Formats: sequence, C-alpha cells, structure tokens
Amino acid sequence: MNKVNTICFVAARSGTGKTTFLEKLIKEIAGRGYRVGVIKGDSHGFEMDVPGKDTWKFAQAGATATAIIGLDKYALIQSTDFKRELDHVVDIIENVDIILVEGFKESNKPKIEVVRREKGTNIISSMKELEAVITDVDELKVSVPKFGFEDVGGIADLIINKYILNK
Repeated sequence: MNKVNTICFVAARSGTGKTTFLEKLIKEIAGRGYRVGVIKGDSHGFEMDVPGKDTWKFAQAGATATAIIGLDKYALIQSTDFKRELDHVVDIIENVDIILVEGFKESNKPKIEVVRREKGTNIISSMKELEAVITDVDELKVSVPKFGFEDVGGIADLIINKYILNK
C-alpha cells in the first residue's frame, strides 16, 4: 500500500482554473526539490497514445494493456470494464513525495476547493475533508485557510508542511 499523501483539487464546475493553478503548483513544489505525482480525473473519455505509434497499434490490435519502458520513464495504459477507484491508481504511483489530484470530488481524500465568482460560490466539499480554498470571492466564509489564485507559494507551503514534512 502506498503511503504517499494525496490531495484533491476540486471545483463545482469546469473552467474555474484548477488545471492552470495545478501547473503552477507542480512547478513550485518540484522547484523546492520535492517529487510530485499527478492524477487527473476524466469523465469524457480520452486517448493517451499517439495514433500510428507502436503502442497505439498494439491497442488497436486488441491488447488490453500496453506499456512502454524508456531509459528514464515508463507508461502503462490499462483497459478496464469500470472506472477504477482513486486509491487503486494512487497505489501504483511510485517515487513521489505528494500526489495532487485534479477532480475526484467524491473521494474521501483531503481537498482544496477552487471557487471562482463567475462559476458559482457554493462550497461542494465536506467541511471535514476541506483543507483550504483558492478563491477570488473575498466575502466567502469558510473555517479553513483561503488563498488567492496568485498565492501558489502559500498553497505549496501548506501542502509541504502538512502533507510532506509531517507524514
């Protein structure tokens, strides 16, 4: 079982800036010398392999799982009959200090919620799972720390101090 702490970044609606914020946060935490894993939730279906490449050809030929192993990385695409639980994927990620997850609002993981005024100001996370809020809504009343969208360093400090250094 993987002992890496996992934090979900959730929002009520798409377009709130989760991906943009996470890109900056990954760069900030990695720039401080920590190894960051990332999981993105997808509810629309996706293709990760490049059409025409060997692993794509193998999948098109009927392979249920395809993997590629290079000198400094590997990737695995595994077909399933159902959506895997977040913990299943967390458990197979190796060599990281923290796993940041985009989505999975239904999970029981700690959450940092992204609330943008133009997309709605309701908190969707359970207060017992909510660790912080990233928002442009100054009047939003929550009992957890609030950060602005520009405060990537503040969120990085929170994550590093609570989930990497104190695990």
